[in-house]
Amino acid sequence: MSINAAMLIPRLLVARCRGRVASLQRRLSALPLVVSIGIGATSIVHADALTRGTAAYSRGDYIRAARELLPLAQRGNARALGLLGFLYENGFGEPQDSDTAVDFYAQGAVQGDPFAQAMLGLMYDKGHGVPQDFILAYKWLDLATARTQGHERDTYARFRDAIASKLSTDEIIEGQRLALHWTPVGFEPSLRAERGSWEFRHHRD
Repeated sequence: MSINAAMLIPRLLVARCRGRVASLQRRLSALPLVVSIGIGATSIVHADALTRGTAAYSRGDYIRAARELLPLAQRGNARALGLLGFLYENGFGEPQDSDTAVDFYAQGAVQGDPFAQAMLGLMYDKGHGVPQDFILAYKWLDLATARTQGHERDTYARFRDAIASKLSTDEIIEGQRLALHWTPVGFEPSLRAERGSWEFRHHRD
């Protein structure tokens, strides 16, 4: 069984992007981000909460969105983690906190959620909540691009390619290598994102 819910990526998504990426603002303002989540019969309650959370998010009711999404994120729902990261990054219904945003993005990204991966890549691009690292930005956006399709894929590809313009050929190859050898992992409640622990130990292995 699957649930599909659509929401618009807010215009603030591009506020962190510079140079060539900023030229994508008009495209992003109308881009639907499709949330597609496979669920089993035992996950109906969680799916309903996710549907309510994404619906609240899309209509700008961020306090309600956070209330619906937080319990799911605490249980490791990758999509909820990515959306909560966006709320914290931009101060939507929660205090603005880049460090917390990165924690949520990273938890969703390592499980394979493309939205969380793309947002984590953009955090690396700007150095918000993590040290600026264009190679890691490329890695996460390359993964997000590979896991999506249609307009969403095109958008992530443009972000990735804009970051590639800042890299040497060898650095692009390294970013591609990291993406190629990446594998998803399960939810780890004790994981503290890339600012101080696991990513710095493992991201270039």
